[in-house]
Parts: sequence; C-alpha cells; structure tokens
Amino acid sequence: MSFNRLSRFVLLAAFALSGPTIAYAQDDAATAAEPAAAEAAPATTDAPAAPAKKKHHKKEKAKAAPVAEMAAAEEKPAAAAAPAEEKAAAEPKPAEPAAAEAAPAAAAPAAEAPAAAAPAAAPKCGDKGFDCNKGDVAWMMTSTAFVLLMTVPGLALFYAGMVRSKNALSTTMQSFAIFCVIAVLWVIFGYGAAFTAHGDFLGALPWQEGSKGWFLSADDPTTAPAATFSKGQYLPDFVYCMFQLTFAAITVALITGGLAERMKFSAVMIFSVLWFCFSYLPIAHMVWYWDGPDAYLKGDAKAAEVAASHAGFLFQKGAIDFAGGTVVHINAGIAALMCALVLGPRKGLGKIHFAPHSLMMTAIGTGMLWMGWFGFNAGSALEANGGAGLAFFNTLFGTAVAGCAWAGTEWLLKGKPSLLGICSGIVAGLVAITPAAGFVGPVGAFVICAVAGVVCLLAATKLKAMLGYDDALDAFGVHCIGGIIGALGTGIYVNPALGGTGVYDYTAEAVGAFDAHAQFVAQLWAVATSLAWSGTVALVILLALKFTIGIRASDEAQEEGLDLSEHGEKAYNH
Repeated sequence: MSFNRLSRFVLLAAFALSGPTIAYAQDDAATAAEPAAAEAAPATTDAPAAPAKKKHHKKEKAKAAPVAEMAAAEEKPAAAAAPAEEKAAAEPKPAEPAAAEAAPAAAAPAAEAPAAAAPAAAPKCGDKGFDCNKGDVAWMMTSTAFVLLMTVPGLALFYAGMVRSKNALSTTMQSFAIFCVIAVLWVIFGYGAAFTAHGDFLGALPWQEGSKGWFLSADDPTTAPAATFSKGQYLPDFVYCMFQLTFAAITVALITGGLAERMKFSAVMIFSVLWFCFSYLPIAHMVWYWDGPDAYLKGDAKAAEVAASHAGFLFQKGAIDFAGGTVVHINAGIAALMCALVLGPRKGLGKIHFAPHSLMMTAIGTGMLWMGWFGFNAGSALEANGGAGLAFFNTLFGTAVAGCAWAGTEWLLKGKPSLLGICSGIVAGLVAITPAAGFVGPVGAFVICAVAGVVCLLAATKLKAMLGYDDALDAFGVHCIGGIIGALGTGIYVNPALGGTGVYDYTAEAVGAFDAHAQFVAQLWAVATSLAWSGTVALVILLALKFTIGIRASDEAQEEGLDLSEHGEKAYNH
C-alpha cells in the first residue's frame, strides 16, 4: 500500500470516527434548509426535489451517508480517481445531507407556501404547553358537584326552613326551578357571553366573532382548554363551563330570599331569566374574564398590555375577587333588596306570627351550604394545589369565626344565643370569606369574618327595622353586606405585610410590589359597580313586570299559602 493510499486510509478512518459530530452538524444545516430533502431524496441526483414534510428527522440516516461514501472511495484505486464532476455524473450514491443544502433556492418557498396558508390548529388539552392535569380535572369535577349541593338541596332547605309551613314547598320550588332554567341558558349562550373576549362589559354572543356558538358548538367537547392560574396548566373547557354554571345558578337563586312568601312564580321566573342576562353575565365578565396567564409573556410589557385590553372592565381596574364576593353575593344581595322594596312587605307582617316553621331544616341546609362551599371557594383555585389548600383553610376557619361572632353578639344583645343566629353567622362568614379565600392569611380571615358576623347581624335586625323593608330571609343583610365587607377586606388583607399572598405579576413571574391604596380603590370600583349595575337592572325589570303581568301574589293567595295557590300541593300532608 503506497504512502498516499495509507494516508488516505488514516484520514478516512478519522473521518468515520468523527461521523456523529459531522452528521449532527449536517443534520442541523439540513433542518435550516429543508429537512424533508434529506429524508426523501431520490437515489439519483438529477431527480426533482422532494415535497416539504414535517420537521422530524432521524439522525441515524444523516450519520450513515458519509460512512457509505468513505467505503466507496476506499475501494476505488487512486489512479482511477476521476474528477468530482465526472464521479457525480457516473455513480449513483445514497442520499446525503448535502442534498438538502444543494436544493434549488426556489424549492423552499414553494414547499413552505401550503403550510403558511393553513390556519393554525386550535390548541387542545394535552398539547405542549396545554397540560390538563388529571388531578386538577378530578378536583374541579368534585368541586362542581359540591357547588350543586349548595343550591339543591342546601339553599333550598336553608330558605324553606325559615318561611311558614304553607310556603315551604314554593320556596324550595323556586331554588330548584331557577337552577334548572339558568343551567339551560348557561349552555345555550351564557358561558360564552361571560367568558370570551369581546368587550369590557360583555363577551361574545353566539352570532359574534370569537364566540363559543349556540350550545357551545364552537368548542371541542373533550379537548378544548380553559386557562387556570398557572402558565401551561389548563382544564377541559367543558369542565370549567360546568363549574361556572353552578355559580350562575346559585347567584340567581339567592335573590329569592328577598321576595319570599309574596311573589308570583311566573314573575319570579321571568325576573330570573332577565336578571341573569342583563346583570349576572356582565358582572361575571367584568370581574373574572381575562386571557389567562400564558398571554402574559415574561418581561414583555407590550404582550401584557394587549392581554389586559381583552379583560373585563373591573379586571382591568385591578379588582380581585377569588370566588364571588362581587359577582355572586353583592350582585344577588342588592337585587334582593330591590325585590323587597318594589314588592312591599308580606301581608300581615308585624301583626301575625312569621317565625320560621322548621329551624332543624334550616340547620341541615346550613351544613350542606358549608360543605358545598369548599367546592365554591377551594375549587376557585382551579387547581389541586396550595392555593386551593389556603382557600379550604379559610373557608373552614373564617366561617367558624363568623358563627362565634354572630352568636356571641346576639347573646350580648338579647340575653340568649339562637340556632337561627349561629346558622346565619355561618352563612355570613362563608359570604365574607368568599372573595378573600385564596388571598388572605389566618389573621385576615379572622378579622374579615369577625366583622361580618357582627355587622351582618346588625344589618339583618337593626337596619331592617329602622328602614322598614321586608327582606324576608335576609338576603341583603347577609349576602350584600357580607359581600361588601369581604371585598373591601380582601383589598386590605391581601397585603403580604399583613399575611396575605400579594397579587401575582405574570409578566415578572413573581408577586408584584403591593400598592395598598391602589388595591383598595380597585375594590371600591368593584363594589360600587356591582351595586349600581345590579340594583338598576333589578329595579327596571321589576317595574316593567309590575306594570305588565304583575309581580305580587294576591292577599288571598298569601293567606292560603303559595304552596297551594301557585303549585297546587303542600309541603306537609298531616
């Protein structure tokens, strides 16, 4: 073997040993030019270029090409070596990564054109960056069932026990019927109207661009994702839709506490539908709609500005409401007051006995409400994580504080604590901790709920007597007043200096610097907007119904009881 052939053999051996490094470098070059050409190149060099394919190469193929070339070169005598041009023309050889680099420049744009023209596929649960954790999904479905329990039968029993026996069935009927009707409307158009980007005050309606369509027809039933509060973490949209459905339904049902024992069932249902459309949906959108955390890119102020512009009006103001202090309780409570004012007092109020017919039923309903409220508050974390654990803790601890505060204050004022009092205090605590559940620490929960227990008692007794309105089941005194205390308390005790979590800045990917004044002002915006919006909507609907179909049951119907006069049946047949 001549020196030239020996040196060539050594060089070829070194080249073969360095194959992986060279192959990977060539593979990267092929990727930049046109990956498909390296995989699908024909055996002869004069064949047309291969069409574009997905970027999925096998580096083993790229590595094998130079090795085959070296073996062929070693077998040929040195004297018979031809110029490179003649060799390329005469000898067919395996596809090489270099073929991708040598492809005509015009081939790349032609191959890429169809991909550029194709619309981007809608993201799905399980796609990269759209993880739908099975534990989170299971927790959210469980929470949804818990919130269902709050209304049927929890709220129904709580309210039914506080009315007279001749109205117990009609009060229960109102809760069940409202839940069913609102559930249907939510799926037909409500969810999309509340939770899509369209305007500051309302999302996209089914016929508008960007909507979810009628009956959620624009959603994939099992894989469409809904954002949580963590980047890259999502829920199936239908799961989130059902969770929010239960919130919408119980909010409307809460209003019946202000109209109990004297409003016609037909008027109740028409009012419920209209108020849901014109008050609940806008307030839910204003407070809770945003594009989700992934819209806020790290360090990108422009992306954050664009994402914020899509959010609801009160979200843009910086208002925070963990689980519904404004959306649910203030919203429903002020509407209940409007019902009490427009309807007037029940016939015989102050002259005949109006005591609750079954405090045991109310106590059972209270227990169901407290149980279901863990889904309401802890479920609003949208993930099975520490945030849900904090909300769970506050829902248990803060509620107990309010129960003690109400019963203790009643004991001081009246000389005896009552079962109705501690049940009312428990509900007041649940209401007040709702907006704060995932934002405040134990001290914040203690103060907010202790204040709510005392102030809601005074609103349900002293304030009601002073102003003379007949808020039959204290929907305003407990839900509206408690919701206001909770919303404003959240603005104070979310402060990390007071044991709160602070407000997370998704652009910085850290808790932001806390501005106590700005946060409290944002909370005032949320409270004032909810009061004005819901109160106005409720008043207009009630007046319209009053002067058309009538809203108040006749004196005869009230004396007979709405169970028989409105439904033809009785709660008790003994």
